Amino acid sequence: MKISSNFQQRSTLILATFMLSLSSAVWAHGNVTPQSVDTSTLPVLGTVWKSQNPYTGNEAAIKVGTSAFNQNCARCHGLEAISGGIAPDLRRLDNECATLKDAKKQTMCAREIDDFFIGKFRKGVSRNGAVYMPPFEGILNQEAAWSIKSYLETRREKPLAAAK
Repeated sequence: MKISSNFQQRSTLILATFMLSLSSAVWAHGNVTPQSVDTSTLPVLGTVWKSQNPYTGNEAAIKVGTSAFNQNCARCHGLEAISGGIAPDLRRLDNECATLKDAKKQTMCAREIDDFFIGKFRKGVSRNGAVYMPPFEGILNQEAAWSIKSYLETRREKPLAAAK
């Protein structure tokens, strides 16, 4: 059975276009330069990294965090933290905490999520040699990190209600 040369050319063109678009999507996700974050309006946190968000509910931090997230995180985690599937949807970061009825347990859960968040922010995420999230320690300061977390707290899918 002989395949027409016109069909082969169209198939080759379609495959080449697909491969080119796929490779550009991979590069778009990968090697990007982090944008600096102006944290001069926030209280200085010092050199020792906190394990709990000191800026929770701080309007100035939320404003800084909104900009910082959009500049540095949205390309993977989505605009307004609504993931398109490349990386986790960070609105759901502490959904488990929101379901807890006991106030102490909810507070402890939120603290654990803060610690988890800052660890991933600082060290990044790699699996089998592939970098899924770059480490930001040494690139962005902890004021930027916690301001981003403060912004994410405003985007929660399930807000933390006052537990009883």
